[in-house]
Amino acid sequence: MKRGQIFIVSGPSGSGKSTVLHEVFKNRGRMWFSVSATTRAPRAGEEDGVDYFFVEKDKFLSMIEHDELLEHAQFVGNFYGTPRGPIEAKLSEGYDVVLDIEVQGAAQVKAKMPDATSIFIKPPSFEVLEKRLRGRGTESEEKIAGRLERAMQEINDAYKYDYVVTNDSVERAAAVLQSIMEIITERK
Repeated sequence: MKRGQIFIVSGPSGSGKSTVLHEVFKNRGRMWFSVSATTRAPRAGEEDGVDYFFVEKDKFLSMIEHDELLEHAQFVGNFYGTPRGPIEAKLSEGYDVVLDIEVQGAAQVKAKMPDATSIFIKPPSFEVLEKRLRGRGTESEEKIAGRLERAMQEINDAYKYDYVVTNDSVERAAAVLQSIMEIITERK
């Protein structure tokens, strides 16, 4: 069986990564979405093991110590990381694996897995990004300010990615992302 491909998808919080990826998953078979671990509290409607593995800080630090994470980072006071075992298993089973991770984690994965394809999803403008973040209504002004500051830094790092997709329309961005994935899987 042909080994699957790994796709790293990043972009600032509020760029619409999850929405775009949801559209792509509707139309592509043999894909698996990596579930990250985090120490942050679940948002309304999020489920443990589906959206994230919600773990205590001590458990997360133990995962780092035992090399159970492919990448990890701290962001706005919380830890995030990608469990290694499930990724390797799915790639071996021939599934294409999608990692929705931030810029620092993407660089860690790319260094460990240079054949991974990295794709940056960016908003059409910084103003749209700010409106999306405020529209969530789930975070304090301090957290929003932190996310906006971080977003500017991440957008400045977009050139480090193999591809950059602007999410000015979910349908268009999903079509572009799906085309990139199809070209890469056909090539390898």
